[in-house]
Amino acid sequence: MTKLFDQAVDTVRALSPDAQDELARLLLQLAGQEQPAIALTREEADSFEESLGQASRGERATDEQVQAVWAKHGL
Repeated sequence: MTKLFDQAVDTVRALSPDAQDELARLLLQLAGQEQPAIALTREEADSFEESLGQASRGERATDEQVQAVWAKHGL
């Protein structure tokens, strides 16, 4: 393994188990191994449908709302 890959693995080890699994699925997909689709919870599916409806109606977040979300997550 390269030093960079080792560093990435060490960093991911500090994340929650759910985040580790999500990143592992992505890595396996990038390496060419198909992964099963992730099943959404009813709440996630409803939220996704609501978001699609908002987008189709042209409802978008303002720049200020986007910046607030980024700031909340330290971005």
